[in-house]
Amino acid sequence: MPSSGHRLRDVEHHPLLTENDSYDSSSSSSSEADVADRVWFIRDGCGMICAVMTWLLVVYADFVVTFVMLLPSKDFWYSVVNGVIFNCLAVLALSSHLRTMLTDPGAVPKGNATKEYMESLQLKPGEVIYKCPKCCCIKPERAHHCSICKRCIRKMDHHCPWVNNCVGEKNQRFFVLFTMYIALSSVHALILCGLQFISCVRGQWTECSDFSPPITVILLIFLCLEGLLFFTFTAVMFGTQIHSICNDETEIERLKSEKPTWERRLRWEGMKSVFGGPPSLLWMNPFVGFRFRRLPTRPRKGGPEFSV
Repeated sequence: MPSSGHRLRDVEHHPLLTENDSYDSSSSSSSEADVADRVWFIRDGCGMICAVMTWLLVVYADFVVTFVMLLPSKDFWYSVVNGVIFNCLAVLALSSHLRTMLTDPGAVPKGNATKEYMESLQLKPGEVIYKCPKCCCIKPERAHHCSICKRCIRKMDHHCPWVNNCVGEKNQRFFVLFTMYIALSSVHALILCGLQFISCVRGQWTECSDFSPPITVILLIFLCLEGLLFFTFTAVMFGTQIHSICNDETEIERLKSEKPTWERRLRWEGMKSVFGGPPSLLWMNPFVGFRFRRLPTRPRKGGPEFSV
């Protein structure tokens, strides 16, 4: 657009949308504002299967801990204390998983690369802006296009199939909490498994569980394997996420070795920007900011995500 004195940089040289294109700019503002009141969900087969598997594995761990190890125990307070701790960790982990999966990670509005929108930006002469040729939007700084979500995501770190969503600007906090609570619950389950094996070996296998000894051994071994795998994966992810936040650098930016053109928020400033406010116990709460979303009056079209 030479008349306005700025340049639109587009690798694939897709033109700006015109008034005759299929995108309706008059309805976009209301639809994008309306999406804030709806639940974000990605209709990806692999992601939905992985998300369901995550829930089933957590439920399985809770079943083994509660019904195989704690309820048959003769120590009442041992069962109560460990049962409360493990179930609280499981609830917090699954709640964080839901918040990560059902929160808009920072999607850029589709099709906003219109002449009207360009004029409203009031760009300075010679200023360069970027347009995504795949979702036809003006890409903000540090935004990247996700081929699964079919959207450009602000501060996109990566797309995680286990939460069926991208990890981006608006849901990274919940993803960090999810990995932390899964890692803690895995450690707790492994400790309980070790104590259970010791108790059964010292005593009678028929008395340490309500299940038969072979079934008990199989359930405990499978839980140990699950705990080791979950702890290894989530502990590594938790560490990389904290490292990225403290260095104000997403995983994509690190892999691409992108030179920062933004003012970095290092260490505590980065943590505050992700978790919100000064350090407090609210950082550990996945329910902060939660509110019930309203149901849509009609199904939406045009993308892989929908609202419920």
